[in-house]
Amino acid sequence: MGSETSTSAAPFDARELVGLKYFKALRGLLGRLHAHRDHPNRQLHYDEYLTLLLLYFFNPVVTSLRGVQFASQLERVQKHLGVKRASLGSLSEAAQVFDPDLARGVFEALAADACAADAPPRPAGLPEALALVAADGTLLAALPKMLWAVWQGQHDHAIKLHFQFDVLRGVPVAASLTTGNASEKEELAAHLRANTLYVIDRGYRDYAFFQEIIDSQSSFVARVQGNAAYEVVETRELSAAAQAAGVQADQVVHMGWKTEAARQRQVLRLIKVHVKNPPAHGLKPRGPRVDPKTKYVRISEDEFDLLLVTDRMDLPPETVALLYRYRWQIEIFFRWFKCVLGCKHLLAQSEHGLRIELYAALIASLLIVLWTGRKPTRRTLEMLQFHFQGWASAAEVDAHIAGLKPAM
Repeated sequence: MGSETSTSAAPFDARELVGLKYFKALRGLLGRLHAHRDHPNRQLHYDEYLTLLLLYFFNPVVTSLRGVQFASQLERVQKHLGVKRASLGSLSEAAQVFDPDLARGVFEALAADACAADAPPRPAGLPEALALVAADGTLLAALPKMLWAVWQGQHDHAIKLHFQFDVLRGVPVAASLTTGNASEKEELAAHLRANTLYVIDRGYRDYAFFQEIIDSQSSFVARVQGNAAYEVVETRELSAAAQAAGVQADQVVHMGWKTEAARQRQVLRLIKVHVKNPPAHGLKPRGPRVDPKTKYVRISEDEFDLLLVTDRMDLPPETVALLYRYRWQIEIFFRWFKCVLGCKHLLAQSEHGLRIELYAALIASLLIVLWTGRKPTRRTLEMLQFHFQGWASAAEVDAHIAGLKPAM
């Protein structure tokens, strides 16, 4: 082992690695993966590999694959996590040979059980049987050597993460990984679920895609460009509640030009909402401007109009406006996932390995929800990390969880 175990080569002090009791519960959760080695001569099992990845996300002193390998040599890690010493070669190989879909199964099982008490409440009029899911994609920069992730040109490398986020439970429920130039519409179309209302941004605007959502026994609320073409069939009267919510128009329409409208077998509903937000952090709002691509007029940086289209004829227009506002929940999750949990740092380089890392990070996020009953935040992650470094006691962690703000 030589230099691998020498003090000078150690990526961190073994005494900094504590709080391992939290990982004991993972043995039963991941135990179903233990038999997966993909070769009888392999000593590193799938459950051990995933457990070590979770240690990477929860303990800030473990910052690289080299740190994961070093941690696997420590007696306390082996005892509490139920793992054996792993070489760098075994860890690198594991990212190539283990099946990412098995990790996805663990993530989806946890997602089915997790529910954050501080998630937004169900809006009035939204059927109880209908899940509210925000869908979107986000880019992560990739290493130049990851040739499979070439995005716009030979010097541009990126991967795209596609998420479905259950807004009313505050948890991600589906995720996939593609190259950076993959279509978000096509990826969502391949993973549509029944009895779901999808809240999507104008990047998903495609009338044939809207029809696919309807055909999957689901619904949608989508933003469309300001220059969208449509033919008005009916104009609905606005209630006082709708006007107070900023709704300026509620119309039943045929969307698109004649060739586009022919792709839909029913009329849709177009709702115009005037949005006025307070200036962020007291900053002076920017002046008005026109988006040249959509002819969309923004009155100011914090005051603008939204055009929302939906197939739901039964929901009050102010509820439709609120549903679209809820779409911001997935943006908050992106910030958590990339900036707080640290998923910008990639341990693997292959598409196979990155998918496993993606599901491990999602499992870590869901474990926080299950432990605390709240959506994951920077403060909660820091408290857990303080505990894993020996700076916070288990009692202080419990006190932090008990002191979290109750649901609104």
